[in-house]
Amino acid sequence: MACSFAAATAVSSAPAHAARPLAAAPQSVSVARSAAARPLRLASSRSARATRLVARAGGVVSPPLMSRLALPWAWFASRPLLCSLTVLDVAPVKLSDYIGKKYVILFFYPLDFTFVCPTEITAFSDRYEEFEKLNTEILGVSIDSVFSHLAWVQTDRKSGGLGDLKYPLISDVTKSISKSFGVLIPSQGIALRGLFIIDKEGVIQHSTINNLAIGRSVDETMRTLQALQYVQENPDEVCPAGWKPGDRSMKPDPKGSKEYFAAI
Repeated sequence: MACSFAAATAVSSAPAHAARPLAAAPQSVSVARSAAARPLRLASSRSARATRLVARAGGVVSPPLMSRLALPWAWFASRPLLCSLTVLDVAPVKLSDYIGKKYVILFFYPLDFTFVCPTEITAFSDRYEEFEKLNTEILGVSIDSVFSHLAWVQTDRKSGGLGDLKYPLISDVTKSISKSFGVLIPSQGIALRGLFIIDKEGVIQHSTINNLAIGRSVDETMRTLQALQYVQENPDEVCPAGWKPGDRSMKPDPKGSKEYFAAI
């Protein structure tokens, strides 16, 4: 499956004092960058509520894992994409379409027809049904053209291709998406191995960036997604290191945390 932008857009970087919701498909967008964390919202009739972490006496922080990561990505949300399994099977998709419906795993990789990249892309495809059960869509992005994506999908895995792929690949030939998410290497014109988990409210809840030579773990992405969904369903609990479904969680207060530490 391959995707490309339906229309080009201009992007400029400028500091901002507050996040602004995006109108649908503007001609140009200023991406807010700031050292201080500020909420970013997608253009949607459903506005996501920003919940701040509040420090209380005794160092208690509540609620857990609900702050927004202020990453400059939201301008991409309303842009139409053309996604295809074959040259003739094309349909527009917008990232904002997933708001209120699905979680999204958005990951970047450097180039088609390379070496580490197909191992990651096919590994996510082989586990796609597991992510589906968690109500999650996967989207891959590189700076290659849609035609390169299609050729790679049509290449057998034993020859370094992708074979049948169960999720879309997005063509970022203008490098605008990679730049917006902060993963573009300007001197090389390619993206680092960035991965973002976006929740159903359109909030980036997790991000990792690997250097070019280091492949990512589907298992760890799955575990992080499961932990995120657990704390969102149980906002009075947190997940300790290495938490997996079925493991003991923790209450984020002095008394409740002692129950966890006493049991391990």
